[in-house]
Amino acid sequence: MKIMEIEGNHELSGTIRISGAKNATVALIPAAILTDEEATICNVPEITDIDALCGILDELKVDVKRASESIIINPKNMQNIEIAEKYSKKLRASYYFMGALLGKYKKAIMYFPGGCSIGARPIDLHLKGFEALGATVTNEKNKYIVEAEELKGANIYLDIASVGATINIMLAAVKAKGVTIIDNAAKEPEIVNVATFLNNMGAKITGAGTSTIRIEGVEHLHKCFHEVIPDRIEAGTYIIIGALCGKNLKIDNIIPEHIDSLLSKLEEMGTDLQIGTDYVLISKANKYKSTNIKTLVYPGFPTDLQQPFTVLLTQCCGKSKVTETIWENRFMHISYLNSLGADITIKNQTATIMGPTKLTGTSVVATDLRAGAAMVAAGLVAEGTTTITNVEHILRGYEQIVEKLTSVGAKITIKEI
Repeated sequence: MKIMEIEGNHELSGTIRISGAKNATVALIPAAILTDEEATICNVPEITDIDALCGILDELKVDVKRASESIIINPKNMQNIEIAEKYSKKLRASYYFMGALLGKYKKAIMYFPGGCSIGARPIDLHLKGFEALGATVTNEKNKYIVEAEELKGANIYLDIASVGATINIMLAAVKAKGVTIIDNAAKEPEIVNVATFLNNMGAKITGAGTSTIRIEGVEHLHKCFHEVIPDRIEAGTYIIIGALCGKNLKIDNIIPEHIDSLLSKLEEMGTDLQIGTDYVLISKANKYKSTNIKTLVYPGFPTDLQQPFTVLLTQCCGKSKVTETIWENRFMHISYLNSLGADITIKNQTATIMGPTKLTGTSVVATDLRAGAAMVAAGLVAEGTTTITNVEHILRGYEQIVEKLTSVGAKITIKEI
């Protein structure tokens, strides 16, 4: 088991370069099997979720070559076999293989996906989309068998603008006969990145990034080269850390428009912030105004940044509120923030934060990926040493987090115990 130790209250200065987007890459890798040729994806982050997906590719007999920040996927010898539970449970995004295998072979067999325990995460919308395309779905003791004699384009309305369902239906529909329309589609930049990748392979997708996506089925997808967009959640996390303890901390290789909701809140709070074309320069301010946030689907405030942002709110003057509308278990970090010295209460799906409060290092737990990011942020601003367990959650989604933070002045180590 690994633990992370952080000696807090050090000023951070220098440059942190943002890696490729985790939430795009974990969909791009399954999408690559839709071609019978070679797909090259660059700007791939070195995180354990990618290792887990490559494990599934190995099981499917897909040829995979990894180099620095790139992956070459060749499925010419691929076999469509059942994806075992030991692979699917490692990460939520394993379910993208369901849409990709269905789209390519008209059949997919896999167990229910894993991931962070942040609330009920059903895949009903995915399955309804597959059924609308002509597939039948059978559930046998947590194993899904999805198959079709033929996939035909359909009009599909999503009851919730789900990122996962939007992408999975796209993957299943790219080779379906006719036209598929996804209404109330999610609009996240990662969806645009996946649609661009598929189009680079020969798909005919329009409207990605809007609420209506149109997919005209094609028979063949060819080889391509594709670049992953910068990770907006990683960027937001380090920008929040910069607001807590930065001095001219540069967060580089970002797309500022992707985190408008965060940047506007930081400006409202009085953050010392300079926004460039592909970077943000941030320093800790002497005083922060309290504010309220409510998590929403893109382009609203991201649920994935709610937990680290809560740490910043502990340093604001007065009462702030955080309302979580996406995941019901996304406040598991609160009790650990309170153990560090925060003053936070929860009622229903709203956390009330009184500040500013002094944080003091202690032992805490990373209950999920973004809660882990919150613990890192809290440890960096706290007095003394903070010890974080369950750091495997953090390493799932943040490439070289220790190296990136120590390079700008943090005192942080990972130890095996």
